[in-house]
Amino acid sequence: MKVAIMYSGGKDSTFALQYALAKGWKVEYLLSVKPTRTDCFLFHYATVEHTPKIAEMLNIKHHLISCSIADPEGEANLVRDFVKNNPVDALILGGTGLQETQLKSIQAALRPFNVEVFAAHAGEDHGKVLKEMLEQGYEVLVSQVASDGLMKWLGKIITKDNFEELAKDSFKYGFHVGFEGGYADTFVLNCPLFNKRFIVEEMEVKKEDEYCGHVVIKKLKTINKEVAVLQE
Repeated sequence: MKVAIMYSGGKDSTFALQYALAKGWKVEYLLSVKPTRTDCFLFHYATVEHTPKIAEMLNIKHHLISCSIADPEGEANLVRDFVKNNPVDALILGGTGLQETQLKSIQAALRPFNVEVFAAHAGEDHGKVLKEMLEQGYEVLVSQVASDGLMKWLGKIITKDNFEELAKDSFKYGFHVGFEGGYADTFVLNCPLFNKRFIVEEMEVKKEDEYCGHVVIKKLKTINKEVAVLQE
């Protein structure tokens, strides 16, 4: 099966890519959408501009397109127009299917072209999925937040060592532990797919209000994983 991955560089879309490769599917390309505004319905805003670095590391064809609108149907039509001209059997999204606006909008847009659209880990418990990622060595930078209780996590890295603290905050404040539903977005710095590890050398945290904010990564470099271990 020929597939494309709707790719933000975050934990869920990276795990979706890992899932597709493990299935033996042919990943034709990664499709990333960088909004020019923070209020898009379907796409991550922060750090998507760094996805070409990941694609280059993985040696997978990558397309980065821009989105200047905030309307689910219009945003999904951007994906439709691209996939129409770059056909695949399926477009895979990250997560467990709780991003219903994104999933249903893109499904509707691609249905006329017989392109299957699904979340890689649909129906699974996202807390368990995230815990599995972290146990595999995922290091996940929180790049954008939009919920009470998450501002302290903005710009921090989630690992297996602090997952329980995140889970406690999720219970206390009521946000989804895997962030599905728009509570937060992420950027993966390290995972089993990567042959190197990303290091953020310079980053700015921008707070929009008491609950919302995002980061801007100004300097991002890669280092060998063996070097990273020695530095820790």
